[in-house]
Amino acid sequence: MFDFLEGYDVLGAFWVTVKLTVFSALGSLILGTLLAGMRVSPVPLMRGFGTAYVNIVRNIPLTVIIVFSSLGLADIFGATMGAADDFKLQGFRLAVLSLAAYTAAFVCESIRSGINTVHLGQAEAARAIGLSFSQTLRLIVLPQAFRAVITPLANVLIALTKNTTVAAAIGVAEAALLMKEMIENEAQTLAIGAVFALGFVVLTLPTGLFLGWLSKRLAVKR
Repeated sequence: MFDFLEGYDVLGAFWVTVKLTVFSALGSLILGTLLAGMRVSPVPLMRGFGTAYVNIVRNIPLTVIIVFSSLGLADIFGATMGAADDFKLQGFRLAVLSLAAYTAAFVCESIRSGINTVHLGQAEAARAIGLSFSQTLRLIVLPQAFRAVITPLANVLIALTKNTTVAAAIGVAEAALLMKEMIENEAQTLAIGAVFALGFVVLTLPTGLFLGWLSKRLAVKR
């Protein structure tokens, strides 16, 4: 029944998808947290930069960002990402950079919504005892904000996992690129689609269930 899978490294393709998701998630979480800090900063220039980044990036299609990273950064500006002689590794790193930059805008807004759930009096109390803005954000506000937005961040992570399929546009050998190749070579379109759909369900469903449980476990009691 599954003879059409012979000769294709399906597990390897999904492993590339997993690596894209993990590295992009880490990058977007770091950048998104910095952007969220900028969005609530008392410095107008930082607030303006954070607002502009979020509003511009999340309104650009991900495909455009990924293709620009390949044609613009790599081909025009020569950004080889430390892999000048390895085009597969270069494409992978460019895809991670693009996915992280794009997803960070959504991570930022999720974290900012969590920051807004923290009572203003806590920040005022922190300033009263001499803490700076960065100390207040790092020690008091963000720990509570992260606990409040685990579910929204889980949704962003699931969307990121599915968005990794766009990396096929620049030749990254992840699941979507292999599926396209298999559909072109095999006469089993429905079966191939079912296999890859099941693969993405296996990747995303446990993640959603686990983070949903974690959200309830760590929910801030107010």
